Amino acid sequence: MRTTLIATLLASTFAVSDIHAADLLQVYREALANDAVITSARAALAAGREREPQGFAQLLPTIGLGAGSTRTLADISAPGLASDRNNTTNSYAISLTQPLFRLGNWEAWQQSKLQVAATEAVYAQAQQDLMVRVSQAYFDVLASQDALATVQAQKLAITEQLASAKRNFEVGTATITDTHEAQARYDLAVAQEFAAESDLQIKRAALQQIIGKPAGPLAPFKPGLTLTPPQPAGMEEWVSSAEAQNYGVVGQQLAVEIAQREIKRNRAGHAPTVDLLASRGRNVINGSTLTSALSSMSTNTTQLGVQLNVPLFSGFAVTSRVREAIALQDKARSDLENARRVAAQGARQAFVGVSSGLAQVRALEAAEVSSKSALESNQLGYQVGVRINIDVLNAQQQLFSTRRDLARARYDTVINGLRLKNAAGVLKEDDLVQVNSLLQP
Repeated sequence: MRTTLIATLLASTFAVSDIHAADLLQVYREALANDAVITSARAALAAGREREPQGFAQLLPTIGLGAGSTRTLADISAPGLASDRNNTTNSYAISLTQPLFRLGNWEAWQQSKLQVAATEAVYAQAQQDLMVRVSQAYFDVLASQDALATVQAQKLAITEQLASAKRNFEVGTATITDTHEAQARYDLAVAQEFAAESDLQIKRAALQQIIGKPAGPLAPFKPGLTLTPPQPAGMEEWVSSAEAQNYGVVGQQLAVEIAQREIKRNRAGHAPTVDLLASRGRNVINGSTLTSALSSMSTNTTQLGVQLNVPLFSGFAVTSRVREAIALQDKARSDLENARRVAAQGARQAFVGVSSGLAQVRALEAAEVSSKSALESNQLGYQVGVRINIDVLNAQQQLFSTRRDLARARYDTVINGLRLKNAAGVLKEDDLVQVNSLLQP
């Protein structure tokens, strides 16, 4: 009876508690809609895409409409002439200025297109980071649930062992030491249960922060799960991909190009500019003049021309701005090199994490089989009197701990696989679909 109960407890330690549990994809889509970080990045993307039309606007004509009214009063005093003269002048004009040659405006437009691309790279990185954050929070909750279930199952098994020790002591087939040992293990399991419950609440709160609402039951891994190694299998291929395709690296590459354009834009401060100017105006004068007592006169004017401006001296401001832009370009190149190194190191760490995780999973799977056999042997030995109670308790604890560590190793291996693709800049939603296929539907 005892063997059957423990076997049932072990089998149910990581069982699903609700057939309507949410899976990883559902949680990720909720995070896409509710996570404050990704919604902020989405707004920043929308704002950044406005840079290009703003830059292109500097190449387009500007049109303005002006109007004015002037009242003139004149008191004329001269020999043989004394009179008051006054008139009102109303003017209207529309003007157009079309840049024909402005090198700085052209460079600003090219910069704006690069800035849009940089904004899109930042958003793509935010999306990949969200996938990793959601997956980490999701599996942290599962790991905490596993830890709590392990402690609870262990406590129930110890309870039965404690009751058995008490019965054996009462009939004189065991010493009080067995009872004390079982009681100590039980008290420790109770304390561990409180700690595990607190940790589960913290992990659920972390997931709630991302998805914006309390998380319900989550789908666990399928039993008998088999994890596959990353493809390609070589570390250097992942490192090369990270150095070229990581969105942090891409963003810094664009920052270098933007800095190069900034140098050209500032140097354009020494270049001449050519503009096409056109205007159409009308002046209407009402009132008395020297030649007539009361008159109304209107004139229409049309102007069309080309204006050339050649900057000669601006107090060395242009030269200073060029030097500043060159220094910022050097900074951008250093930031690019740092981004490459960070991405490469991230890829190496994640690859090692996946490789060692797979090895650890295989070792723990073998340890689980051995621990289960050891528990059964100790239980049989305890029944025939060749093993004592503490041996059974140790075997139980070893098996429970091994199963908990195996689940944790699987979670960490999957997370490191996602981090590896994130570092390489190739993480997509399809990768979450693959991970989601490992979960119980």
